[in-house]
Amino acid sequence: MMKEVVEVIARALVDNPDLVNVSETENENEINVELRVDKSDMGKVIGKQGRIAKSIRSVVKAASSKDNRKVNVDITNNE
Repeated sequence: MMKEVVEVIARALVDNPDLVNVSETENENEINVELRVDKSDMGKVIGKQGRIAKSIRSVVKAASSKDNRKVNVDITNNE
């Protein structure tokens, strides 16, 4: 569920949507979402002073509030 939310948001932001890769791992009390984008799109996903990254994390946190589990979103580039 969280994987799809992050993927839709990221694809809308970047110039190379085909290079967006999202993976998700879960355990009992935590969900880890890893967002990988092209190196040239890192600035678009992070934003000035990290504002867009914070917004993505806020949306995911709100979407997961029913589960009572912590969600971590890590943003890296494809290398």
